[in-house]
Amino acid sequence: MIKISLICLGKLKENYLKDACAEYEKRMGAFGKLTVTELSPAPLPENPSRAQITAALNTEAKLILSKLPQRSGVVALCIEGKAFSSEAFSEKLQELAVAGDGNVAFIIGSSFGLAEEVKARADLRLSMSPMTFPHQLARVMLLEQIYRAFQISSGGKYHK
Repeated sequence: MIKISLICLGKLKENYLKDACAEYEKRMGAFGKLTVTELSPAPLPENPSRAQITAALNTEAKLILSKLPQRSGVVALCIEGKAFSSEAFSEKLQELAVAGDGNVAFIIGSSFGLAEEVKARADLRLSMSPMTFPHQLARVMLLEQIYRAFQISSGGKYHK
């Protein structure tokens, strides 16, 4: 059974997003165990400087890296990451799980992204799309794609 860790900067605020995440978490129960860790983003002023943003990302990086499971495949969601079809993502998820002793950790950063230190630690840099999405919606989309990947690898009917 695969163990998925989702490490996110920020909490879900809207009930409809919480409900969607809860639904995919429930559905994934047949395939693996999902653990969601919500971390508080480093505080920044209204119009932060590049130096303030870098310092915040480095503070967040230390927190993120401290929450990674010991042995796991690590996936960082970032704009410069690789995009996959659902089928290719399903295969990659299985590869990462094997390499990580059944553990895969996904990281969703704050609105300013992720520090280079976190990206360097990742086994895969993943892009959901060249479009920009709110981080809270990206969480729902990621959970749906993980669930879809499980369905694909098990030959389920969800993926058409």
